[in-house]
Amino acid sequence: MKSSASTNSKRDCSGTVATTDAATTASGPLALQVKEKARAIGFDLVGITSAQPPRHTPEFQQWLSSGFHGEMGYMAKNAGKRVDPSKILADVRSGVVVGLNYFNESPREPRSERGKGTRPTTARIARYAWGARDYHDVMSEKLKQLASAIDECGGPGTRSLWYVDTGPILERDLAQRAGIGFIGKHTNLISRRLGNWMFVGEVLTTLELPPDEPEREYCGSCRRCIDVCPTRAIVAPYQLDARLCISYLTIELKGAIPVELRPLIGDHVFGCDDCLDVCPWNRFAKFSRAREFQRREMPPLTEFLSWDEQRFRDFFRGTPIFRIKRRGFLRNVCVVLGNIGDASALPALEQALADPEPLVREHAAWAIDQIQSRCLGTQSAV
Repeated sequence: MKSSASTNSKRDCSGTVATTDAATTASGPLALQVKEKARAIGFDLVGITSAQPPRHTPEFQQWLSSGFHGEMGYMAKNAGKRVDPSKILADVRSGVVVGLNYFNESPREPRSERGKGTRPTTARIARYAWGARDYHDVMSEKLKQLASAIDECGGPGTRSLWYVDTGPILERDLAQRAGIGFIGKHTNLISRRLGNWMFVGEVLTTLELPPDEPEREYCGSCRRCIDVCPTRAIVAPYQLDARLCISYLTIELKGAIPVELRPLIGDHVFGCDDCLDVCPWNRFAKFSRAREFQRREMPPLTEFLSWDEQRFRDFFRGTPIFRIKRRGFLRNVCVVLGNIGDASALPALEQALADPEPLVREHAAWAIDQIQSRCLGTQSAV
């Protein structure tokens, strides 16, 4: 979370001196200036909503009561703020919600690379983490500019706070109310212009701006996201049990992945896009202008197991994967190798049995057992 400083300027968003007072500029033309500034900064979507409590507050509270947040204790800790923006910023009047497109390849890419007669040696990483920069950093730079511009538009006394994915805000709720997308049955935000591939950020401000029309839901009878989920984490339309979600298991969960869920993770080494990939609204996806999110080459899975802490830091620093640390990433690598690896992966996994991290050693032992069982099964079938 960052706060932009209020200014004493009476210039508009473009930097020219305002010719009307605050009461007049807090109407349609000022909202248009804010939106034009957001687009000039590089955001693909922008909408404005009021500071009223989120529509889905009761559903959020029930989600917490059901324990679906798992070990994400911060969700419950800040629950009061998430359902009342005024507890985040006193005298808040409006929320400016923005979206940044990160789509850069066809959503129908091969699940993994397979050599002739061998099992795959690469794994799937969630699309948002393909690039060399963490989206938090990219979004933060842009949101900081936007918050400063809004303060400048509002004049003396205007205060704004910006967030990207980390603040106590039900951002998808605000995004739908601001008209930039709708919440799908997979609980993610869907844009009719960009599909499922966008980062969301918001600026809460004391500047009163006219709200946009909310977006309505367009899922209809479609349930592709529900049916495709490997772990059946979408327990009902618009209800996600995070404890079963592969993104939670490979990113948010810090300890051992439950044994019964490991085979269901398949070749997902960081996050999961399955429910996003199958959404029909992706036919409107457009290539992102942001070069930071373009895919970079990854080494074979087995190579990661030989990396020490410094090598991991050098390669992943500044990316989303860096946040789960070496121990979390190598835990995931072991699980994926246990699911898709063959005998050629055993030397690297056996080396990992001596890893300084107990978490890595435990998952390496599991992976070795899985591969050996498959090898024995193959030999018995011959």
